[in-house]
Amino acid sequence: MEILQDVLVLIVAGWMTMDQNGPVVMSWFGVIVGLITGAIMGDINTGLVIGGTFQLMSLGVAALGGASAPNYGLATIVGTFIAVRTGTGTDAAIAVGLPVGLLAIQLEVVARIINNFVAHKMQDLNNAGEWDKMCRVAWLGPVICSMQTILPTLIVILFGSDVVNFVLEFIPEWVTNGLSIAAGMLPVVGVGMLMRYMPVKKFLPVILIGFVLSAYLSVPVLGIAIVGFAAAFWYFTSEIRKSDNVAVAVAADSSDMGDDFDE
Repeated sequence: MEILQDVLVLIVAGWMTMDQNGPVVMSWFGVIVGLITGAIMGDINTGLVIGGTFQLMSLGVAALGGASAPNYGLATIVGTFIAVRTGTGTDAAIAVGLPVGLLAIQLEVVARIINNFVAHKMQDLNNAGEWDKMCRVAWLGPVICSMQTILPTLIVILFGSDVVNFVLEFIPEWVTNGLSIAAGMLPVVGVGMLMRYMPVKKFLPVILIGFVLSAYLSVPVLGIAIVGFAAAFWYFTSEIRKSDNVAVAVAADSSDMGDDFDE
């Protein structure tokens, strides 16, 4: 029974990452994977409690534009597994899950770097017209993505929670520093990519207002989001009014032209 549980937990961990970067059928939120992992381990209540705890921690945290955030879904899976298997409860789940979620940040950066080479290889094969081979190489992307959550989960399943802290202490400082620098650069690249395709000139005043609120007034993300929603709502309603006025004007012109034609 325990072997079946181990296999199913590994499948959930791998599918969670592929689903997050693909179809989004299951979702990677803590409560969802906590429910599924809890059901696999035979304790749904513990899974929901741990998942809800990590879900609250993840509020306002998002990996947007290439940024890396702690993998709270993975933390939920590992925490639920440890809590139910050892009977240590939610405190141990959080103590074990958080280091795993933080370790996943480094693995995510590594996976993205490797997948960059995979993407270039696919591009070369496409240019050469070798599409069958390109499709086979494309499967490496999901596999590499899933490995960033399968490997930590497998380590915890095989060796227990202590090995996670050992791995974090064993990694050389220059490696973690390099990955941290790479992770710090990714958000800048991501924001640049987003702004490349956004109508920046059209909405420059709104962007500057958001920057001032964040950088100089230290307004929380939720406050900036509310201001952004207000600006978007105002713009949307203004555009609707303009469209309605144009439609009325066109209808009036058409009516006048019809009257002239009748005469």
